[in-house]
Amino acid sequence: MRNVVRMLRSWRHGLKFAKKGRHNRFQGRELVIEGHVEVGSNCRFRDHVIMRTSGKGKIIFGNHSGCSYYCILEAEELIQIGNDTAITEFCVIRDTNHMVYGTDHHWVYTPHITKPIIIGNNVFVGSRTYIHPGVRIGDGAIIGVGSVLTEDTQVGPLEIWAGAPARKIAHRTEGVPPHKLKEAQELIAKYGLKKGRYQQ
Repeated sequence: MRNVVRMLRSWRHGLKFAKKGRHNRFQGRELVIEGHVEVGSNCRFRDHVIMRTSGKGKIIFGNHSGCSYYCILEAEELIQIGNDTAITEFCVIRDTNHMVYGTDHHWVYTPHITKPIIIGNNVFVGSRTYIHPGVRIGDGAIIGVGSVLTEDTQVGPLEIWAGAPARKIAHRTEGVPPHKLKEAQELIAKYGLKKGRYQQ
């Protein structure tokens, strides 16, 4: 019975998307989709996710990506998320925000700042991360838990960023301490690399 309910939920939520690929799973009871949202194939979305666009805004997911619980994505221009990218629980990604600096006027009356957010392939965004307008995250990057990526932050490929505001703290393959590199090589030699869920 549980599997039937999951299938029905996936079918019902799937109707909300502007475009969608195949073999997606939208199993949560609460999945709010407003405006133009596209997803590729083999995407997964958990419960209590909100994706909302306004005007000509778009939210676009690549293949085998998705969001965990209680995520909010809002776009007035563009939020683009690549393939094999995970947005974990309680993250907020918004391509529009109020102008809050350079003036003493109340923030409600200041103009909006809208800039596209581009997140690459194979990216992991840690829980409770807030991503501001104009942020770009390169392929293979890791964003630490509780990070705040401020306006126009440029995260390079394979870089590790964390903090509030976030800053680069390491690189995944360059300058790795010898003992960590040895540990990684031993673990890969012992257990190997796992196959992706959809690899043959």
